[in-house]
Amino acid sequence: MIEWIAAFFLIFGSIFMLIAAIGVVKLPDVYMRMHAITKAASLGAILMLTAVSILYVSWIVWLEAVMVVIFIIFTTPVATQMISKAAHEGHTPKGDGYIMDELKDSNENEKIEITD
Repeated sequence: MIEWIAAFFLIFGSIFMLIAAIGVVKLPDVYMRMHAITKAASLGAILMLTAVSILYVSWIVWLEAVMVVIFIIFTTPVATQMISKAAHEGHTPKGDGYIMDELKDSNENEKIEITD
């Protein structure tokens, strides 16, 4: 029974990883690609680590799985923020369908020099 539960987590984790890979290939711009890779790949990795920790019942495996999950949860949003900020500052072209740019005014304000 445990093997079936682990297989369930592995299958769904690999499906989410596949969705992330397809999203990276098919989506039109860097912002949409980042969304696909961070959401789906993170969930896929967490599901696969859950399957591994179910199959190998050991406190060291559980500890390592929990540490990797915490690492994924904390580093993925930060990395996504930095990549999107670099893409925006580098004037990376956006795909169709963007209505407004909330960072446009903030970048212009940062570049103003104040002289006395």
